[in-house]
Amino acid sequence: MLKNALVDFWKDESGLSAVEYAIAGSLVVGGMVIAFGELGTEATQEIVDLCSAVNSDGDCTGTAPAP
Repeated sequence: MLKNALVDFWKDESGLSAVEYAIAGSLVVGGMVIAFGELGTEATQEIVDLCSAVNSDGDCTGTAPAP
């Protein structure tokens, strides 16, 4: 009886699949963090470049110029 329980426990792979999902999920999230970090930096630079092209004074701080 104890032997059967140990054999069943050894052959049970349900816990293994949960660990695999956790590892796969962490890899996906890590990739997303890296991708969004890189894309965010590039997108910010593009916005600053567009702002500089539109504003002749080159002020892209988001504050209105003094009258």
